[in-house]
Amino acid sequence: MPRKILKPDQLDFQPRPTYPYSPGTRGGNMVYTAGQVAWGSDGNIVGVGDIEAQTRQTLSNLEAVLKEGGASWDDVLKCNVYLKDMKDFQRMNAIFAEIFPDHPPARTTVETPMAEETMLIEIEAVAYIGD
Repeated sequence: MPRKILKPDQLDFQPRPTYPYSPGTRGGNMVYTAGQVAWGSDGNIVGVGDIEAQTRQTLSNLEAVLKEGGASWDDVLKCNVYLKDMKDFQRMNAIFAEIFPDHPPARTTVETPMAEETMLIEIEAVAYIGD
């Protein structure tokens, strides 16, 4: 299977990013997402100052990319979570556990500056779609 660019309708908001970017790609049985943030359908960050709201929106955006590639949460092997402030870890982790209650993927969580001041979290994933 040739590489397929994943651009779900949910992430087709204005203004569009002006840099070379794809929300995700699929090659064969693998789906790779770009880091997703809490963009709402209007192109603005949802839940400014609210890590729970931003985590939920980020996961919703991530799920849209996975679905566009034919994957689901059950197919996710690895996630990288980037937090603006590690003090938000426990509240982010509680919501993450709702998505992966029984078989969570491998995960790395680090504190890092964000591209925009209002962003509190970014998550990327790698999924394998079984034969």
